[in-house]
Amino acid sequence: MWFAVHAKDHPDSLAKRMAARPEHLARLHALQAEGRLLLAGPFPAIASEDPGPAGFTGSLIIAEFASQADAEAWAGADPYVAAGVYAEVEVKPFRKTLP
Repeated sequence: MWFAVHAKDHPDSLAKRMAARPEHLARLHALQAEGRLLLAGPFPAIASEDPGPAGFTGSLIIAEFASQADAEAWAGADPYVAAGVYAEVEVKPFRKTLP
């Protein structure tokens, strides 16, 4: 089943985010290679593709996992969690309808 991982960043965590980004992206690329990633991306703090020092307010990842527990375990092991980027992570089942 698909699961939505919605994470909210700690304020002023841009430097931590950038430092942990290569490891974070590697995990996403692994999901993509397995055909289990629907989409992933950050929420810019301002309406811009490159928000610069304004940074980001969080992330959204929609990926396939065997269970809620598996999705939560995967999300909890994210390098952004370990680096202190994410203040809160919520995992919910997701049903893709369109397109």
